[in-house]
Amino acid sequence: MQNKLAQGSFLLSLIIVTLLFGWILQPFSGAILWAAVTAVLFYPLQRRWAPRFGERKNLLAFTVLSLSTIIVILPLLALVVTLAQEGANLYQKVQSGEIDLSNYLDLGSRLPASLQSIVDRFGIDLKGPRQMVKEASVQATHYFANQALSFGQNTAQFFVAFALMLYLTFFFLRDGAVLVRLLVRALPLGDAREILLLHKISEVVSATVRGNFVVALVQGTLGGLIFWILDIEAALLWGVTMVFASLIPSVGAALIWGPVAIYFLLTGAFWPGVILIGFGAGVIGLVDNLLRPILVGRSTRMPDYLVLVSTLGGISIFGLNGFVLGPLIAVLFISFWGLFIREFNPA
Repeated sequence: MQNKLAQGSFLLSLIIVTLLFGWILQPFSGAILWAAVTAVLFYPLQRRWAPRFGERKNLLAFTVLSLSTIIVILPLLALVVTLAQEGANLYQKVQSGEIDLSNYLDLGSRLPASLQSIVDRFGIDLKGPRQMVKEASVQATHYFANQALSFGQNTAQFFVAFALMLYLTFFFLRDGAVLVRLLVRALPLGDAREILLLHKISEVVSATVRGNFVVALVQGTLGGLIFWILDIEAALLWGVTMVFASLIPSVGAALIWGPVAIYFLLTGAFWPGVILIGFGAGVIGLVDNLLRPILVGRSTRMPDYLVLVSTLGGISIFGLNGFVLGPLIAVLFISFWGLFIREFNPA
């Protein structure tokens, strides 16, 4: 009885201390997450190079960290900084009146004569939809500009988190194998189950980040290019915004170029609208259909609708971190129930 009481007290204390430690780390959860993600992405490279470095683990970890910084982290940092700068510039132009959105949205308020005759023949009134598009465009522009400006104002906080992420990535790369063995030993789920779950986590993180980021960068670049060709204000800002929108599977960059194309059609800019729809669906959309299966494949082994729902849910709860955490939680959910069915309810 006394032993059970002591064991129960110890386990309760262990849970309390663990929760308190998690609470302390919560402000740095983003840095910890992306340090772990970076370590998982580059672990195969580290394992391949390990025989060349022998016992020089610090040098190996530093070399891999330097390579990851050059290949992945610095380009992403430049992307985020560009978003902040472009957003701040757009916000200042709107606030100063240099860009008058009301006048800008009134340009081309008539459809081409051929389409206008059809609209008149059926008695369709486009004033209401046009007004809704104008109001939505103004609100969307203000929202994205404000968000980018807000990020720019928190630059110091961002760089502190960025430095912490690099610091943690070094130790995750150097001591990752030891930490995994310690985790397998500490968890009470059974070594076979724990190894399977950790393998699933590594697989999903690698596939999600590697594939989605490449697809997002390509789609955002193409989207920014067509916006620049069509002379849309702040094309670089919208291109960067499309990069982040492309992280949402199935919908992606269409969240940005789709409403702009509709705005063009409803305000009379017929050919820019048609060009944008054709390029968006035929080129930007094709990139998603071609590259994502190649880069991501079926590593996640989840239906497309579950990937979409878990990604949207993750982003709504965790912000940008959710595009990794959402599918990861979904895969753990499927894996745990799969283990339960296989072990407790076999066919």
